[in-house]
Amino acid sequence: MFSDLKKLEEIVKLAAQEVLVPHLGSHEFVYKDDGSIVTKSDLAMQERLNRDLMQAWPQYAILGEEMSEQRQLEVINSDVAYWCIDPLDGTNNYAAGMPLYAVSIALINNGVAELGLIYDPSRDEMFTAIKGRGAFLNDIRLMHRESVHHAGRIIAEIEMKRLPRDLAVRLVTDAPYGSHRNSGSSAIDWCWLAAGRFNIYLHGGQKLWDYAAGHLILEETGGRSIALDGQPVFRGKLETRSVLATLDENLFDNWCTWIGVPY
Repeated sequence: MFSDLKKLEEIVKLAAQEVLVPHLGSHEFVYKDDGSIVTKSDLAMQERLNRDLMQAWPQYAILGEEMSEQRQLEVINSDVAYWCIDPLDGTNNYAAGMPLYAVSIALINNGVAELGLIYDPSRDEMFTAIKGRGAFLNDIRLMHRESVHHAGRIIAEIEMKRLPRDLAVRLVTDAPYGSHRNSGSSAIDWCWLAAGRFNIYLHGGQKLWDYAAGHLILEETGGRSIALDGQPVFRGKLETRSVLATLDENLFDNWCTWIGVPY
């Protein structure tokens, strides 16, 4: 079990403050093959974390978003525990100067996420979890709490564009919530749900580095999540997964039934 969380927090926080914060709003970016964008800060942060993590813990491999898919597969198919890193989650926000972005890191061993860390530099919020030991925000334990059940009061965090079209239409025309948001950062979404800042989270497709750390943080807070195919969101594979998640048991059951997710 990983035993030096404070050192990891210091490495990530210092790197984010030195590499990411000074260039918030930098409009220089290029398009990747999947249509998403990458900035110089994405690449610089990936390089910085690669260096610092390898110096501190050379026994772990690294799987980063800004690596080739071939290299990612080599790492995930090996027998070595590895860091799963998103050096800058919310790149579109970051490039536009919107302070909604984060650094996300999970330590995965034998297909199990043992540690999750997400750092939000704009609010100086450090979310962490070690499997079986709870989740924390700036060293204060995140406590499980039930949400308001009345549909007219529910705040839903929904990323519409990746959802199945029929479901997206239903959500707009027959909204089972009071209002909805979309932060533009999957890492922040997981953490804010764990912190009780909204009630329901729905996303049509995230990659491993988008959900590995956040999924563990929510799980350690006592929340529940499921993919729209009825299977777990995190399965320790290099795969894109949908998400339905909440802290509230009744809300989880109601939404699974409303959407038609087998659980």
